[in-house]
Amino acid sequence: MTDYLDALETRSPQSRESALMERLPALIALAQTAPGWATILQGVTAGDICRRSALAQLPVTRKSDLKDLQRGHLPFGGLTATDTRKLGRIFMSPGPIFDPEGRSPDWWRFARPMHAIGLRHGDLIQNCFSYHFTPAAFMVESAAARLGCAVIPAGIGQTEMQVQAMAELRPDAYIGTPSFLKIIIEKALEMGADISSVQKAIVGAEALPPSLRKWLQDHGVATVLQIYATADIGNIAYETSTDGQLNPGMVLDEELILEIVRPGTGDLVSEGEVGEVVITSFNQDYPLIRFGTGDMSAVLPGISPCGRTNQRIKGWMGRADQTTKVKGMFVHPSQVAEVVKRHPQIQKARLVVTGEMANDTMCLHCETDAPDDTLKALIITSLRDITKLRGDAVFVATGSLPNDGKVIDDARKYE
Repeated sequence: MTDYLDALETRSPQSRESALMERLPALIALAQTAPGWATILQGVTAGDICRRSALAQLPVTRKSDLKDLQRGHLPFGGLTATDTRKLGRIFMSPGPIFDPEGRSPDWWRFARPMHAIGLRHGDLIQNCFSYHFTPAAFMVESAAARLGCAVIPAGIGQTEMQVQAMAELRPDAYIGTPSFLKIIIEKALEMGADISSVQKAIVGAEALPPSLRKWLQDHGVATVLQIYATADIGNIAYETSTDGQLNPGMVLDEELILEIVRPGTGDLVSEGEVGEVVITSFNQDYPLIRFGTGDMSAVLPGISPCGRTNQRIKGWMGRADQTTKVKGMFVHPSQVAEVVKRHPQIQKARLVVTGEMANDTMCLHCETDAPDDTLKALIITSLRDITKLRGDAVFVATGSLPNDGKVIDDARKYE
């Protein structure tokens, strides 16, 4: 029994990069057969997109764009390469936003995190993700079929039945949200039920604070690992452990290209800097090219102690959409980025909004090695021209702004 799902997980970073770049032109060409991508990638020669620097020149299509794209071209905004009636399932999120599922095995690529936690042929999983309109439960189902695991399709709610299923069917693992697992354990304690068979848990769809992970472990679940997945991409990255110890970061899936960009832009940040997670996905039914998830993270350097050699991210670090209303007008991260572009002397900037609602003040904090009054006046003018609002500017020492990905910091008091 191998620790790895396949040889892809342990190939050298150089061979992985070469393989991904070699496949990239064909992915671009496939995407361009879909009318939505044909418009977004108009004028792009697929054969030219064979390296990261070329990919970085393409526009970012953000998750926040999907509602409008889909409204103009139902159901998927013209972004799918497979005819709608030939798909396996269609999901619907509030908005509405529609997400496709194709027919290929393990379409969501959930087998990797499930294999990484130790699930194998013959294991039994209690699947507590929702089966109603959303894809999370089906991500687990398709991976379980690939691995040969049996599934209890428990879904959410009905806590007493969840406990009864665990007590009588003795599943090896729980998959669902961490908060619902806590509720099940508390109900089992109340009922005096033995659910000790559940030694593994893959959790996602919400934050997992260290205190909650420890609580779950203290109450009998030996290994609790997070997965980072979305309804459009599927598995993006997942935690691993070695000899019972949690490894730092989350390992990227093998079918993705990861970029971290400054929020509101398509510009890459420096390695280790926090920014928006942008994914290019080699999905033959739903190719995604520079898809902005709206989630924040950063690349963690080095290779995981588990032996998987793909890139790691630090995990979910907040939302990238920091759009803020000032004096009744929206200010967007892209506007802050435009101010910075007008003044190359600015190395990094953060717009800080203070005061009280209806009495807002905003000030652009700028890292620069060349502060002077003339530059300050020009920055203030650019800020007014771009946002249509008056604001101030202040210079701060290089490296003094926090590495948290924030472009707009709403520090107002709302009490």
